Amino acid sequence: MSTSFISDNFLLTNKFAEELYHQYAAKMPIIDYHNHLSPRDISDNRTFRNITKVWIDGDHYKWRAMRTLGVSEEFVTGAASDEEKFMKWAETVPFTMRNPLYHWTHLELMRYFNIDELLTAKNARSIYESTSDLLGKPEYSCQSLISKMNVEVLCTTEDPTDNLEHHQKLNSSDFKTKVTTAFRPDKSLQIEKEGFNEYLDSLELVSKMEINSYQELCDVLRARIEFFNENGCRLSDHGLEFVPYAAFTESEVEILFKKRRGGDEVNDAETIKFKTALLIFLSEEYHRLGWVQQLHLGALRNNNSRMLKQLGPNTGWDSIGDWLQAQNLSRFLNRLDSNDKLTKTIIYNLNPRDNEVMASMIGNFNDGSVKGKIQYGSGWWFLDQKDGMKKQLNALSNISLIGCFVGMLTDSRSFLSFPRHEYFRRILCDLFGQEIANGQLPQETEWIGKIVQDICYNNAKEYFNF
Repeated sequence: MSTSFISDNFLLTNKFAEELYHQYAAKMPIIDYHNHLSPRDISDNRTFRNITKVWIDGDHYKWRAMRTLGVSEEFVTGAASDEEKFMKWAETVPFTMRNPLYHWTHLELMRYFNIDELLTAKNARSIYESTSDLLGKPEYSCQSLISKMNVEVLCTTEDPTDNLEHHQKLNSSDFKTKVTTAFRPDKSLQIEKEGFNEYLDSLELVSKMEINSYQELCDVLRARIEFFNENGCRLSDHGLEFVPYAAFTESEVEILFKKRRGGDEVNDAETIKFKTALLIFLSEEYHRLGWVQQLHLGALRNNNSRMLKQLGPNTGWDSIGDWLQAQNLSRFLNRLDSNDKLTKTIIYNLNPRDNEVMASMIGNFNDGSVKGKIQYGSGWWFLDQKDGMKKQLNALSNISLIGCFVGMLTDSRSFLSFPRHEYFRRILCDLFGQEIANGQLPQETEWIGKIVQDICYNNAKEYFNF
């Protein structure tokens, strides 16, 4: 059965969109500046035993869809064989129509395996066998899968306790794609969490420094930031429900930190004070080193406590949150800007209600010092689908300058996810193409093509300066 809907002009609805995509966007390399790929798998140049291992394992997008259809957990994360899990996914695919999974599934089958068929239960076994045969070959190793998609730079995400051994190995290898990392110290901020002190113990172990005071915590984190910087890191990343902000003094923070380090609980007000102080400290360190900081805001995580206990985090039990974002975010950015310590910043929101909030917020702190210094990041997680991308692009266009945007990222754990850049580029080109066709933009495809190329690649290359 042909998948004719994945044609050369997939998602491109007129000749202007086609020209923008084929002549300008398609040929640009990929800078994937935020993902959750395994640096070990890349440095070891892992090959995968079958398509389940590379395509379904760890993919909570697919897991949620399968559970929704009534697939037993045995065939999702359980003890079923890899082939059985793939069969259940293939049975699910026809029901994913109008979910981005339907488009991604068939784009990935075509781009990596040249399979021009709709995946169903009927052809699942043959596709499982043919793809698994290919995946065992060197040309389908992790590094080959990355190179196949013309990825120039990719940036994984690591905790401060990581020793970066795999990044060091890659930096001394002949792999042409530059692999770097982002510093993600979320656990050091989570003073209210049950495992906070145990996490600080692990920080002590890796840094060979004691953490018995708030100042010592800052000293350790500064040392880890320096270590990451020495190993080529130029980005940080924070996954936050909302940006914390409250008035604090250093003595207050020191007292409440020692209280928590001693095993006592902290209340909500103390938690916010601590998080505010530490996040400001970290942001000032990023500014000192010229890093880009990323703020991923609005995820309501681990909603299903029963399944969290059974399977752990990052297994598909998260959703969109509905916190108020604007006021605290403004205060936080203003505090840094007032002290001339606001580094380049990308703000991602997960609730589409906040699209215009974020698009307008960045204009408050774009001071002319750097092109697009404060960015409204691409649609992510639940919003990295066609409608979500268009809404983000429209909000950014209406309120700021779309031509300064640093473009798309995968935010993925899958080595088959890079066609999401193609998906974004087609949507972007069609957005411009439709407005050229209806007379809302001039037929200046050379200039608009330059804007498209900037968004797809050039802006990110300049902004991150890897």
